[in-house]
Amino acid sequence: MANDSWIPDYKPSSDFSLANIPFGIISTPDYQTPRPAIAIGDSALDLKTWLATINEEKLLDVFPGVDIGQLNHALNQPTLNTFAALGRPVHRIVRNGIQELLRRDTPFQQLLRNNEEARAKALKRLSEVTMHLPMEIGDYTDFYAGYHHAYAVGVMFRGPENALQPNYMHLPVGYHGRASSIVVDGTPIRRPVGQILLDPKAEPKRPMTGPTRKLDIELELGCFISKANEMGEPVDVKQAEEHIFGYVLLNDWSARDIQAWEYVPLGPFNGKNFGTTISAWVVLADALEPFKMKSEIENRTELQGYLKEAGEKGVFDIKLEVDLTTADGSTTTIGRTSSKYLMWSFPQMIAHHTLGGCPLRPGDLLGSGTISGPGGVEERGSLLEMTENGKKEVLLAGMNTRTFLKDGDSVSLRGFCADNGSGVRVGFGRCAGTIYSAVQR
Repeated sequence: MANDSWIPDYKPSSDFSLANIPFGIISTPDYQTPRPAIAIGDSALDLKTWLATINEEKLLDVFPGVDIGQLNHALNQPTLNTFAALGRPVHRIVRNGIQELLRRDTPFQQLLRNNEEARAKALKRLSEVTMHLPMEIGDYTDFYAGYHHAYAVGVMFRGPENALQPNYMHLPVGYHGRASSIVVDGTPIRRPVGQILLDPKAEPKRPMTGPTRKLDIELELGCFISKANEMGEPVDVKQAEEHIFGYVLLNDWSARDIQAWEYVPLGPFNGKNFGTTISAWVVLADALEPFKMKSEIENRTELQGYLKEAGEKGVFDIKLEVDLTTADGSTTTIGRTSSKYLMWSFPQMIAHHTLGGCPLRPGDLLGSGTISGPGGVEERGSLLEMTENGKKEVLLAGMNTRTFLKDGDSVSLRGFCADNGSGVRVGFGRCAGTIYSAVQR
C-alpha cells in the first residue's frame, strides 16, 4: 500500500502518517543535544543520528540532486532554520526520500529497515523523546484573518453596523507580537499580571494592577518562513508559497481585561506578550497541498493587485478542535472549526507584510488570528466569543463551568486533514499548555 510503513505499530490513520512526515527538534535521555527528527506513527526518526551511519554515496540515492554536504550540515543543527533555508525544492526531495525510506516495500531497506544498528540508534518512541521549539524565531507577526472571529468580536464591542473596520476587507490586518515568549507544546503558562480597569463606566478611570481575570485562548494556525527576502524587496503573492517552510498549531494566550485597557491607541501589548504556544512538529507545505481549497469566506471587495493570487485555492481544510481539561482531570471538547474559514491566505499575508520592503527571515512565524466558524458556540475559537466576554458560562464535564480560564486548567489544540476516501490523515499532534498562578505583587 502506498501509505503503509514497516515502522512498528504504524497506522495510516495516525496524525503522523507516511503522507505527512513532519519535522521537529528532539532530545533523548541518552543524547540530550537538540537535533532534527521526523515523526512517523508513534515514532521519531533521529535524522542526525541516522545520517551519521550512512555514507554520502548512498544518501544520493535517497535524496537525488541534493547537496549532501549542505543537508548534513543543516540536519546537524539544534534548530530547523538552516534546513528551512535550503528551500522548498530541497524540502520536497528530502520528504519524498524519507517517505521511500519508510515505506513497507522500500527500495532502501538496507539503509534503515534491515540495518539493526542504525535502526536502534535512530528510531525512538515519541514517548521517549523531549520536544523543543523547532525553529529559532526571530520575529512573530499575528494576523486577524479569521473572519467569523473578527465579526463576532466587532459585534460584541461596536455593534453589527460597525463590526468590521473599513480596512478589514482590503488588507490582512496584523500586529507584531513577541517572539521571546513563544513556547513549545507542553510548556506551562503563568497567569499574567497587568493593569485592569474593573469598572469601565467609573470616572475618573483608575485601573488596578493584578492578575488577569479574563485569561483566554486563541485557536490559530502558524506559518514558518523558510526563504528570506531582501530589505526593500516585497514578495510577489504568486511567489510567496516558495517562502513557506511549513505550518504549526498556535495558541495565542490572551488576557482580555489587560488588553482592553492598554490597547488604545497602539494595539496589543502586555495582554498578549506573556505566552504563545505552538505545536512541536512542523507540517511541511507539500504535505498540506492536497487539502488546499477555496476559502469559505467570500470577499466581494476589489483587491489591490499585489494581493491577487493566481488561483482560487488559498486556504486548507484543516479540522481544528479545542479541549479544556480542569484540575480534576475531566476533559471537554469546547470548540470545533476549520481553517477554511480564514479570509486571507498566508501568501497574501506574506505579500502584505513585505509590501513596504520588510525583510522576512527563515524562522519568522506568522499567526493566522483566531479561527472560528459560522455556527454556534461550539464553532468558536476563543472563550471571549463562547461566553460573550464573560456574560455566559460554558458547561464542562462534571458540571464544571467556565467564562475564562482558571489556574490548573489545561488547553489542548488539535488539528488534522483527512481524505475520507483513502483514510490518509495529516495531523499536527498536540498544542497544549497548563495555567499556573500569577506572581503575587
